[in-house]
Amino acid sequence: MTARVREDLPRASRIVVKVGSSSISGDGAFRIDLIVDALARAREAGVEVVLVSSGAIATALPLLDLQGRPNDLATQQAAAAVGQNVLMWRYQTSLDRFGLLAGQVLLTAGDLENATHRSNARRAMERLLGLGILPIVNENDTVATHEIRFGDNDRLAALVAQLIGADALVLLSDIECLYTAPPSEPGARPITDVEWGDDLSEYTFGSVTVNGVGTGGAATKASAAKLASAAGVGVLVTSADLVTEALAGASVGTWFAPHPDPVTLMTGPVGAVSRGDRLA
Repeated sequence: MTARVREDLPRASRIVVKVGSSSISGDGAFRIDLIVDALARAREAGVEVVLVSSGAIATALPLLDLQGRPNDLATQQAAAAVGQNVLMWRYQTSLDRFGLLAGQVLLTAGDLENATHRSNARRAMERLLGLGILPIVNENDTVATHEIRFGDNDRLAALVAQLIGADALVLLSDIECLYTAPPSEPGARPITDVEWGDDLSEYTFGSVTVNGVGTGGAATKASAAKLASAAGVGVLVTSADLVTEALAGASVGTWFAPHPDPVTLMTGPVGAVSRGDRLA
């Protein structure tokens, strides 16, 4: 059942949940258990869940004695190789408490631009779900170059939600909801609901408008939410600390209502939507 309002989330058949690096790495690593608790509860209620998780490079930084995110591609790729392994181990350790098994799915933008690769990715995730396994998706940073990157995992999550026909997408952030301007600015107001077709160009998310090119944070979440909602997927943006409340349909976060008559077929450049190609 497509989630038309946030209260529909507990009754959705399939949900994609995305969490960012800052929420689960460093001092935030404790939230892995919090997120797994919420996902396990949703699964017990009959909801199929796919997790899109950032954090591979951030997880590796202290292990490699790196003081910050590396600038060169080779070191980024090496850090991703180390961090992805540790990140999956942390998720699996947490899932063991519920007798659940994780399955790793690593994608590049090129995978979703290629019809065969796209079909294979969808088939693999469908089979994982059918086997009762939690698919954990991340960008394949070990092989991705600047030319074949998604740009951010919010966008990846929106595309995965389209790919598998999810009823809803939950984007977990470090703030409870989106604001009309950076929360620190005077006059910034929380945005609770965005109806399909609402013009967000007057709002600023970070340093850019939602129609601009965001590099992270609120801007990319707003852009990803618009991308997913255009395909008929309801989207909730909220704090990782509120993941339990979010999946229970509580009145938290910013809700993007789905397009009432969506075009859910993907083709061409990643994220393009047209009638020219089926997702099968």
